[in-house]
Amino acid sequence: MKTMNKLKYAFLALGVIATLQACDQKPVKDLGTDDFTSGKVKFAVDDSFAPIVGQEMYIFKSRYPKADPEVSYLTENHAVNLLLNDSVRVAILSRDLDTAEINVIKRRSLDVKVLRFAIDAVTLIVNKSSKDTLTSVGELKKMLNGVGDPNKTIVFDNPNSSLVRYLKELSGNKEFKQKNIYALKSNKEVLKYVSEHPGALGITGYSWLVDPDKDYASYVDNIKIVGVKDEANKKYPDQYFKPSQETLVLKQYPLSRGLYIVDCSSKSGLAMGFANFIAGDVGQRIILRSGLLPDNMPPREINVRSKL
Repeated sequence: MKTMNKLKYAFLALGVIATLQACDQKPVKDLGTDDFTSGKVKFAVDDSFAPIVGQEMYIFKSRYPKADPEVSYLTENHAVNLLLNDSVRVAILSRDLDTAEINVIKRRSLDVKVLRFAIDAVTLIVNKSSKDTLTSVGELKKMLNGVGDPNKTIVFDNPNSSLVRYLKELSGNKEFKQKNIYALKSNKEVLKYVSEHPGALGITGYSWLVDPDKDYASYVDNIKIVGVKDEANKKYPDQYFKPSQETLVLKQYPLSRGLYIVDCSSKSGLAMGFANFIAGDVGQRIILRSGLLPDNMPPREINVRSKL
């Protein structure tokens, strides 16, 4: 009997020790029960790419009804901050993460997987009545640095957007303090402003101009796309190009940027399933139809029939 009592006390002590050790450990964030084609995952998406990501998500969910991605369209800064704060583990951005950002995520013992799936064109637009439909990369840099026509208003989407970061890097200007340069709130506001102001130059993503939704299609009808030349391009220093899949793939149009999906979930779940979908044949064909350049050009199938 004494031996049995000793064993009981020993097991009880082990149980207490295990409980205390569990209390000392930090709680692990629940990763959920999602898999490749089902479950719920939060996505932070750069608002610049809302049209194309919306199309991809619609087809993905129609093919996989049990998939329930929760998508938030945000500025680039906001999306990256959510990723670094572990509020989301999947983001769609116009850039890869830098070394410092990757280290923040890896300190949580999470893997970082980055996949480029498309190329977008940063597009310059003017009012339909404007006769000023050509410019150059050099001229754009001058305008962004306050050297140029002070009567021409330049508008873009949001001070914290990926587009503004791109323009700052392009111009070498860390802050746009000129009186004729304005940050609005969204790409739709840029389209609306340019459609109503003949002296404005708008800067937006190309996906907003291809097959626009009804709520802003009238704005797109009242604008024109500006042709751009790059004086530094050795092949085409004197030629102007408008954005298209052809000018992007031939690297003739000078203002382009990649679209990336950043997956920090460290599991084979819905984030990886969507990444595989968007990089696969169906996802890349959706991008092809949208007017953007797929990262992997889908092959064209041609049926050859012999004469009977």
